[in-house]
This record gives sequence, C-alpha cells and structure tokens, in this order.
Amino acid sequence: MLSILVALGVRCLLVGLFLPFSAMDKILNFKAAIHQSSQAVPNPVLATILIAGGFGIEVIMSAAILMGMADRLAAFVLAGYCIVTALLWKQFWKTRDFRLKGKSNGRDVFWDFLKNIALAGGFLLLTFGTDAVGVQRFVHDPLASSNPYALPDANDGR
Repeated sequence: MLSILVALGVRCLLVGLFLPFSAMDKILNFKAAIHQSSQAVPNPVLATILIAGGFGIEVIMSAAILMGMADRLAAFVLAGYCIVTALLWKQFWKTRDFRLKGKSNGRDVFWDFLKNIALAGGFLLLTFGTDAVGVQRFVHDPLASSNPYALPDANDGR
C-alpha cells in the first residue's frame, strides 16, 4: 500500500503545477491568460484557442498521468507542452536587461524557462523510463500504460 501511495505522490508532484493550479488560474483569470497569450500570438481568437487548448492539455493529460491510463503518451504530450510554453512565453533572450549578476527581469524569465525545460525532462522520464528499453517500449506502443499502481505478484520471483 505504501508503494502505491508513493507512486501516486510522485505523480501528484509532477502534475501539480498543471492540475489544479495552472488550469484553475486559466479559469479564474481567463482574460489575463488571453492577454498573456496575445503577447506571443497577436490574433485574439487564436490566443483564446491556445488558452483553451492549454487548459485541455493540462487537465486531460494530468488526469491520465494520475490514473495511469495512456500515461506515457500523456507525459510525452506534457513534455512537449512545457517546451513549447517555454519557447513562446519564457523568452529570456528577448529581454533588454538579461544579465547574470545584479537585478535583472531577464534572469527571472531565464529561471522560468529552465524550470519548464526541467519539468519536460521529468515528463520524458515518465514517458521513456531510464533506459533504452523504455524508449523502444514507447515507440512500439505509445498508448500503453506504465501500470504505475500494480504490485508484482509474490510468486513471480521479483
């Protein structure tokens, strides 16, 4: 039972940024989210579609990871989402005051960029595991679950 709780806890930590926090923020601050999206995509209709799509990705993929249903594919999608959002909204290279020492808004954006990239790495670990066999397994059957809450049978020798 403890093993199952730890597996669930680790998954909760991984998706906690998205479900519930970022998804809820998109609901509670929808206009602000669209305004932020409009900075990368000037078309307001497309900005709204991106926010709605992001909400769907955050909720559906996070739920799939928590339930262990097609969780590898869901983690792969969330990894891509983290990378895309880093590239679209964490553009530290465009800030005028990016510097490594002293006060710098650009450095703050740089850390946010790196956090998104690191989170993508965590999702890719869930997608592929820690070895080449996991990569082959995902390529062979991307919709397969990792069965995160299954305990081995006491008689199978593990």
